[in-house]
Amino acid sequence: MIDKDRVRGFPSAGEDVEIHRAAVDTPQTRSPSYRLAFADDEFLLEDDLRGVRLMLEYLKPERQLHAAGIHSTVVVFGSTRVRDPDRPYPEGAPRCGLDPAYYVEARRLGALIADTNTADAALDLVVMTGGGPGIMEAANRGAADHGAPTIGLNIVLPQEQVPNPYITAEFAFQFHYFAMRKLHFLLRAHALVFFPGGYGTLDELFEALTLLQTRRIKPLPVLLFGETFWRRIIDFDGLVEIGVIAPEDLALIRFVESAEEAVGIIRAAA
Repeated sequence: MIDKDRVRGFPSAGEDVEIHRAAVDTPQTRSPSYRLAFADDEFLLEDDLRGVRLMLEYLKPERQLHAAGIHSTVVVFGSTRVRDPDRPYPEGAPRCGLDPAYYVEARRLGALIADTNTADAALDLVVMTGGGPGIMEAANRGAADHGAPTIGLNIVLPQEQVPNPYITAEFAFQFHYFAMRKLHFLLRAHALVFFPGGYGTLDELFEALTLLQTRRIKPLPVLLFGETFWRRIIDFDGLVEIGVIAPEDLALIRFVESAEEAVGIIRAAA
């Protein structure tokens, strides 16, 4: 991290941006070529600057979470379409056949995880979600109810998506690249909790299981809420019978039915 109190021998980047803005107006200073490269949005958005943008999407959340002393997270995934049973469906919102009790349980899970947060400078087991509505909102909400910080990693989508209101404001991040968002889900993860969901939830689940199966990440609990749902959607035993995964690969997942059961496993793995 940069020491803001150090003595600078050179002007800061911010100071030079201001000097550039005050430059004499001439054909040369109006040319795009004269802009400072790091303050030139058109330049930074060019296709061959993708590597720089990926680096920035890694650095910005990493620096902020590190500075806040956030040591580990519990990442909660699940459908955006599950609604709080005490609130009516917004007009035009797609209906979901999942039991709204999942929302209630995700909120309880967030609250129980919040109660495990350490009081010292290193915050452990901070709730992290994808930042949207549904299950994500419920988990962030439960932690916020208990005064704990919560993290949301939103993604730019064609339809409007805004951070749910229970994310701690300074930990509400937005991503362009799904790949970098996925990396941040796993960088501090102590446990991954999957409630029923659709393509996005399944994508995150199988990516995590692949990384665990191939030992590209260290072992961590992967908890699937609602065994009936998951066994209906994915024939895990069938994958073993066919021979495309090994029997021991089934040990990568654990089914849970309650927030208390999930938190017990998470705490035991601490």
